[in-house]
Amino acid sequence: MAPVVLVVPGRIEARTGGTIYDRRIVHGLRDRGWHVDVLELDASFPYPTPVARAHADEALAGIAPGTIVIVDSLALGALPDLITREAGRVRIVALVHQPLAAATGLDADVAARFAQAERQALAVATLVVITGHAARALLAPYAVPPERIVVVEPGTDTPPDAIGSRGDRRADTAGRGSARGLGAVALLSVGTVHPGKGHDLLLDALAAVESRSWHLTCAGSLTRDPSTTSRLRELARRLGLADHVSFVGDLDRPELAARYDAADVFVLATRQETYGMAVAEALAHGLPVVATMTGAIPKLVGDEAGILVPVDDKAALVAALARVLDDASLRARLGDGARRARQRLPTWAAAAERMSGALSALTVHG
Repeated sequence: MAPVVLVVPGRIEARTGGTIYDRRIVHGLRDRGWHVDVLELDASFPYPTPVARAHADEALAGIAPGTIVIVDSLALGALPDLITREAGRVRIVALVHQPLAAATGLDADVAARFAQAERQALAVATLVVITGHAARALLAPYAVPPERIVVVEPGTDTPPDAIGSRGDRRADTAGRGSARGLGAVALLSVGTVHPGKGHDLLLDALAAVESRSWHLTCAGSLTRDPSTTSRLRELARRLGLADHVSFVGDLDRPELAARYDAADVFVLATRQETYGMAVAEALAHGLPVVATMTGAIPKLVGDEAGILVPVDDKAALVAALARVLDDASLRARLGDGARRARQRLPTWAAAAERMSGALSALTVHG
């Protein structure tokens, strides 16, 4: 087997969906006999500082010829000239969670620069791995030949069923507002706080629901986009929801598992996904889901495990939230559906096997 280097911005142990995917794939490849090194770039990517760029230049130049170099998309579109330079002596594999140019809320000029850079880098990639079928449409403007694209969807673990807000164990030990009284429905949303995750829409929709017998916990980094975090806190205050919403930030795996365990309903108003790892994890815990129809979420949830609404459709989201908040029997039925849906979820072993197969074909056929 050829040696493999995974190039990832920031720490591979970071708690984002992308780095969780990268980390699990690395472990899975190593289990299958691949020698995989991880090259951690500066966390400033995809907007590298001059020092970060110089480090990336030196590090990429030091990789041995013939190595398979898997480049995470957060770095790929920020280093098109370096990727082009190295493509003549190493085999570049683009790992595209989502094209940089497709991110929600980007300035038009920034998006155009990212698109041009990604087009250049993808043109010299020997293989393009995407983490969800929805990414095919996002790659269409780059004219990547279909035979160079492989889909390797994330896997899912198999945790125990969530016990919900009325169980003996509690995930939350601080910041208990007035909404956490007897009978309050525990809502959980998981995702890095930035415009694409739709936290603003979720708060607006919850403010329009007549019931206040609920509490929303938002788990996910509050520091990657501090301006959005500030706006959301102010929005919650202005809507009168400050006692009903907790922003708990980045959580380690045991803490996040405890949040899932204590939840009654998983909610996600995301504007764009290529897959939907948090939704898959919610289903694995047996939680009913209220989410938007993007990425693989419709396939994951199906018609029995949750209520799905169009992206940015506030009225539909309000109606869906009202239904699950007001109807305990509906929540129970959707929870049963979630436990059935999780039997269809792919595993991390299957994801690693598919990635291993794609890399093996690369070493054989070039």
